[in-house]
Amino acid sequence: MSIQRTFSIIKPDATARNITGKVNAKIEESGLRIVAQKRLLLTEEQASGFYAVHKDRPFYTDLVKFMMSGPVIVQVLEGENAIVAYRKVMGATNPAEADSGTIRAEFAQSIDANTVHGSDAPETASEEIKFFFAENEIVG
Repeated sequence: MSIQRTFSIIKPDATARNITGKVNAKIEESGLRIVAQKRLLLTEEQASGFYAVHKDRPFYTDLVKFMMSGPVIVQVLEGENAIVAYRKVMGATNPAEADSGTIRAEFAQSIDANTVHGSDAPETASEEIKFFFAENEIVG
């Protein structure tokens, strides 16, 4: 097993309901460590830049607006096979399809307001972490 890092966002639907502690508890119960964390209100430049990979998709504009609609918690998580481990604890994008006990099954309101984002590959994780964190902000 390899120790790796992944990126997480606790989205505005979760911060609005004041459940970030519950989400963090799920993350930590899964064996992952939160090694960096910030609460931010994303600017249009940050939200559109972060989700630029989706700019040609029909949901892009709504996604950017949603991510700017309230505070988010950006995080770096660390642990054994962190990317796969976090995706497992997040659950399926559509909460109706998420396994029982996952973050999305328990907390997501819809496929759009699905509580969390997580990196899908090592390269993505590296880029997403660098987008929001300087190396000296990550304390593992």
